[in-house]
Amino acid sequence: MYGGMMEKASVALLGLGTMGSGMARNLLRGGFSLTIYNRTAAKSKAFSAQGARVAATPAEAVKGARIIISMLADDAASRQTWTGMHGALAAADSGAVLIESSTVSPAWIAELASLANARGLDLLDAPVTGSRIQAEDGQLSFLVGGSEAALAIATPVLGTMSKEIVHLGASGSGAKMKLVNNFLCGVQVASLAEGIAWLERSGLDRDKALDILKRGAPGSPLLASIATRMTSRNYDVNFLLKLMAKDLDYAHAAAAESGISLTTAANANTLFERAIMAGYGEKDMSSVVEPLRDLAASQG
Repeated sequence: MYGGMMEKASVALLGLGTMGSGMARNLLRGGFSLTIYNRTAAKSKAFSAQGARVAATPAEAVKGARIIISMLADDAASRQTWTGMHGALAAADSGAVLIESSTVSPAWIAELASLANARGLDLLDAPVTGSRIQAEDGQLSFLVGGSEAALAIATPVLGTMSKEIVHLGASGSGAKMKLVNNFLCGVQVASLAEGIAWLERSGLDRDKALDILKRGAPGSPLLASIATRMTSRNYDVNFLLKLMAKDLDYAHAAAAESGISLTTAANANTLFERAIMAGYGEKDMSSVVEPLRDLAASQG
């Protein structure tokens, strides 16, 4: 955790989804004056009872805030919240530090940073690694792009929600790093789904086989946790499946700008899109295995 002896900054948090809700809890536990905005107002009630001020619009939420954090689903939601009608950007106070923690495209970060700079404001792109449990426990890792001066101001706030803050360089660096991270995660989840479907139809002892894989060269913390969810068929959301599909799309486009074709991302996303079509988009990303099970059963 990171802390500081200075007076705690006033914070606005835009978005109370899977990750934003955990972040809000930790900001309140940390004693920050917190104003929240969420498109679905019902999600704000629990935080209002804990002392957060609830705003009806992004513009209302950011009034008087020193630190403004957005944690939203995608480019479209981020654009609407920052620059749409009653958007946060135009209403932000002079001297506020803007933090985009959503997993969005580097192209949108570049545009938003330019709009912020035109108002004399600093934008940090600071997406996170970790999922629901890490957000609830204040154990996220922030991947930050932007100025060191702005990060110094934001560090006490980010530290309340995290185990580490990594400054990667200039604006856009955090967004790019997050897409590399999620690209590798998405491909591994998709390959594990195919592997588990294969094991279940092969006649091998699935659990013994997975134990070998977990302890062997393919093993990783992600493989272990996702394998448990796939085998238990518990798809309570840690990371929304539809958001992984979105992230793989963004990664493919961003890599193409560097002359790299992410063929494995495209193949993995075929499985995620199939799962969305089968009705698993709002479930945990581990549910990507279910259409493969159904296909194997239909062919068996």
